[in-house]
Amino acid sequence: MRIAIAGGTGTVGRHTVDAARERGHDVVVLTRGNGVDLVSGDGLADTLRGVDAVIDVSNLNSLSAKKSTAFFTTVTRNLLAAEQAAGVRHHVALSIVGIDRAPFDYYAGKLAQEQAVEAGDVPWTIQRAMQFHEFAGQLLKGLRIAGVHLAPRIRTQPIAAWEVGERLIALAEGQPAGHVPDLAGPRQERLEDMIRRLAHATGVKGPIITVSLPIKQFGAMKRGETLPNPDAILGRQTFDEWVAEQARSAQPTR
Repeated sequence: MRIAIAGGTGTVGRHTVDAARERGHDVVVLTRGNGVDLVSGDGLADTLRGVDAVIDVSNLNSLSAKKSTAFFTTVTRNLLAAEQAAGVRHHVALSIVGIDRAPFDYYAGKLAQEQAVEAGDVPWTIQRAMQFHEFAGQLLKGLRIAGVHLAPRIRTQPIAAWEVGERLIALAEGQPAGHVPDLAGPRQERLEDMIRRLAHATGVKGPIITVSLPIKQFGAMKRGETLPNPDAILGRQTFDEWVAEQARSAQPTR
């Protein structure tokens, strides 16, 4: 198959690209470096010629509902229009577990993305996944103020990004299936504990303070409203196993 991947250089995107190539697919990565602008739509029509399936794992680093909604609806509509013109038979979108129960902030944009996919003319599959193991590291770096690390109180069931990538390729290889079961890690975790364990394992210095951030999306996550449904598909790698890998890679080479 010829598979195009939007957001193919991101946290889950690069694993999706790797999984596709390992399975022998011809991969097109939709990036500005390859002449494609997802927001303006420039370059999409030419790049999607001959593509069988598109996997959208594009992302925006913003908690703003307005910015998130504008980005995801624009990118989705541009992709679907170009896919329809090119004869693409399958659109696979990565979404997030529980966004319909917590349609706030960044999650508002992801819900708008799903609605745009559902309203489009290209046959589709939507995979909702839990936060990645990498989420703890992103917050460990991103929520640092004057040497102090803030650890939000959040309940989650994290999954390895590489497992999400493998799942998306398997879905792209199949027929459009609409909404499929949630994808989650093997066990529930507390994000604040995850951040502490990662910091300890990788030698990150500085105090870590548990906080309840005044963000509606985070509040819903804290209450467990965004945990997976009972029929969720569970991944294999635990967070502690992933942390052990990060600790090994953080060790200085001799």
